[in-house]
Amino acid sequence: MSKVMHVAVRELLATVATKGFIIGVLVTPIMIGVVAVAMRWMITKPPPRTVGEVAVIDASGRVTEGLAAYLRPEAMADRRQQFLARVRGEASERLGPLAEAGAGQTEAQIAQVLGEVADLRVVALPADADLEEAKRPLLEGDPKQGARLAVAVIHADAVSPRPDGTFGAYDLYVREKLHPDVADEFRDGLRDAIVEARVVGAGFDRGRIDALTRVAAPPSVTVTDSGERETNEAVNMLLPAGFMILLLVSVFTSGQYLMTSTVEEKSSRVVEVLLSAVSPMELMTGKILGQMTVGLVILVLYAGMGVAGLVAFAMLGVLEPLHLFYLLVFFVISFFVVASLMAAIGAAVNEMREAQTLMTPVMVLMMIPWLLWMPITQRPDSTFAVVLSFLPPINPFVMLLRITSTSPPPDWQVWLSIAIGAVSVYAALWFAAKVFRIGLLMYGKPPNFATLVRWARMA
Repeated sequence: MSKVMHVAVRELLATVATKGFIIGVLVTPIMIGVVAVAMRWMITKPPPRTVGEVAVIDASGRVTEGLAAYLRPEAMADRRQQFLARVRGEASERLGPLAEAGAGQTEAQIAQVLGEVADLRVVALPADADLEEAKRPLLEGDPKQGARLAVAVIHADAVSPRPDGTFGAYDLYVREKLHPDVADEFRDGLRDAIVEARVVGAGFDRGRIDALTRVAAPPSVTVTDSGERETNEAVNMLLPAGFMILLLVSVFTSGQYLMTSTVEEKSSRVVEVLLSAVSPMELMTGKILGQMTVGLVILVLYAGMGVAGLVAFAMLGVLEPLHLFYLLVFFVISFFVVASLMAAIGAAVNEMREAQTLMTPVMVLMMIPWLLWMPITQRPDSTFAVVLSFLPPINPFVMLLRITSTSPPPDWQVWLSIAIGAVSVYAALWFAAKVFRIGLLMYGKPPNFATLVRWARMA
């Protein structure tokens, strides 16, 4: 046992004490942090204030006034305050005291992103004005100094219905590189003004209609055995994917390290020196245990990042402690299966390029849960998902998807999947031990899968 632990410690230190591992493991969190800071700086950089005029050719004669009222700076500022109030109210409902503590900073950031209220003037042109002449100023002048920004042409039947009861609309021509938010203000203003004119023309009260057609949409509440929590559809979809990505990254990264180190030791004949001190089984066991520790380091690091992100967004309630327990259990199962196959491949070949042929089927098989995570997450109780959660070697990944979904499986299915996983671990270790014992000291033409199976039967 002491020899196995010596090999495991050597394998661990040979992997984690290298600059390549440190850079490789830390580069993703660093890149995420840099991108987050850069994006925050980019989205919070206020755009320049827009100043200009909107020319309106109103064949209906009933829209220009409403558009001018909608685009007044005071009206735009009032709508912005209403928007901030809605954000404040929704955040208070969802995050409670945490939202109240950061409300001022959040509103300041939103206001900074929106920038200053635009100074827009609506200019009414005659209904028979030449459209080409009206559009020519869009090519002239400085958009920051009050030049013409847009031309809106209101159709004659935009307010009064046609004989068949349908309505016309409008045409909008804007200056090149006009800020999208300003163009949206034009469209929203035109829509609001046309609807207002239609309602008034029909003899109805716009406020009454808005009250009748407005329905509040409070967030749904998810009821669980441990209590109730607010439903978050995005989290319900992304949480299973996050857990599976954690499992894939930690298992395959450490598994490939194991295969790489085995191939390098074999090609450099270092393995012959090692076998003079330990048996092939002790060497394989020590290497697997050492790389499992590497995988645990990666798993803990990235899982810790995920938990920290949930804490930062006050969403830790979506994560149950039992999820982390099952993540650890299925990591051990999936790692031993993948590591056993990687160890067998590494012992059977002489160079890394030879390992690609044997490793490709393993990679394709293990990527099946990733390709199917959406249908499995959407229908975790379907026959398809249930069957896959009992099918080794992908059952740990599929079962983890089901456990973290909105409809977790019954406990007996979880533990049956764990039992099947344990059996698959034993089978994978048995196969790897046979191949490892024969292939470790064999050189020459790399074997195929049929040869590996024959080695396993012979050993």
